[in-house]
Amino acid sequence: MAQAEARHILVDTEERCEQLKTQIAGGADFADVAKEHSSCPSSANGGDLGSFGPGQMVPEFDKVVFSAPINEVQGPVKTQFGYHLLEITSRTD
Repeated sequence: MAQAEARHILVDTEERCEQLKTQIAGGADFADVAKEHSSCPSSANGGDLGSFGPGQMVPEFDKVVFSAPINEVQGPVKTQFGYHLLEITSRTD
């Protein structure tokens, strides 16, 4: 079964999500940005969500995590929780 490891940043607005994505693209560390800005409890771990399989996260999340390139920041991804920046750190098929 496929497995992935990812980290994310959760914020309230698409605009804020885009601002943070620009900061990361400009050289800011993803984990540091997550610790400072993410509203998810995973922010304490730099946004790290650990390892999970398909169906363990919301569908919008799964779609990106199991198809997007590894080690590239994706988003904003809108879910019922807010807006996410996602980075897939590893994936096995």
